[in-house]
Amino acid sequence: QVQLVESGGGLVQPGGSLRLSCAASGGTFTIYRMGWYRQAPGKQRELVAEISGVGNTKYADSVQGRFTISRDYDKNTAFLQMNSLKPEDTAVYYCNGGIAVGLLPPYDYWGQGTQVTVSS
Repeated sequence: QVQLVESGGGLVQPGGSLRLSCAASGGTFTIYRMGWYRQAPGKQRELVAEISGVGNTKYADSVQGRFTISRDYDKNTAFLQMNSLKPEDTAVYYCNGGIAVGLLPPYDYWGQGTQVTVSS
């Protein structure tokens, strides 16, 4: 069973930085894309950033220029470098992966979420 495990969340002051990691594990699989979503209290889950299998990236307008998504393809890991954090970035951040197990078609896998709180 494929699992996505996030790490790196926490409490940071406005203007600070955090780096989230998401590691995929469990059997033989192919990762087509990886992304980060977030959900703030009372709001819908939204896409923050996404990276394709060939390294193309996409960002939400609200994080463009502040956040950077990257991948370590050998270690099946994705990262989200978050700089110039704002209080409105406070949310639970979820890792998402479009992953194919064996010969099966790709399926959406989710991590358990990691809390990011931006506050003074």
